[in-house]
Amino acid sequence: MSASSKVNPEVQPKPERRRFTAEYKRRIVIEAEECQHGELGSLLRREGLIYAQIGKWRTAHAEGTLGKQRGPVANPNRAEMRRLEAENGRLKRPLERAEHIIDAQKKLARLLEEEQS
Repeated sequence: MSASSKVNPEVQPKPERRRFTAEYKRRIVIEAEECQHGELGSLLRREGLIYAQIGKWRTAHAEGTLGKQRGPVANPNRAEMRRLEAENGRLKRPLERAEHIIDAQKKLARLLEEEQS
């Protein structure tokens, strides 16, 4: 086995995803708008971007949402909702217990009726 065919036992670090600031995106969109025919490709190569990114950024820039955060909207009633869910869980347990007791009583009543007949 040659030295070049040996497996490298070191774990390679996972590359970190690039994050772009709103200011950077605005600057690139403006530069892209100023590009003449054929210059956009060199801008993309220089910045290490793809055309789809510029397209999304252009759309967001036109809509005025380029700097907005994505993700779920914060729910102002979140604490109340969690409290109610916990209360609901606490109330379900005794209800289930009561339902099991009622089922057992029904079965016992049926058995007693069968013995009497």
